[in-house]
Amino acid sequence: MKKYGWKELPLGAILKGEWSTENFPTGDWRSERPVWDEEKCTDCFLCWIYCPDSSIIIKDGKVTGINYDYCKGCGICANVCPPKVKAIEMIPD
Repeated sequence: MKKYGWKELPLGAILKGEWSTENFPTGDWRSERPVWDEEKCTDCFLCWIYCPDSSIIIKDGKVTGINYDYCKGCGICANVCPPKVKAIEMIPD
């Protein structure tokens, strides 16, 4: 695999093909993981908006889960989940 310098990256730094992040799951090094409770979730989408790894799964206008292949366990989703709801909780992984 050829390595590219920053000047050779495509405009917008969108990498396709062999360099796509889809080919490099990054969730295997987390120390905590979010656990989503479907019963408590109000589908406010704050977790989806703030997740830096796009790990919150949305289908048909509803949160349906978390993609642990890419979730790094940062806890942002749990922090932005409304306090009265607390549908996402961090636990040791």
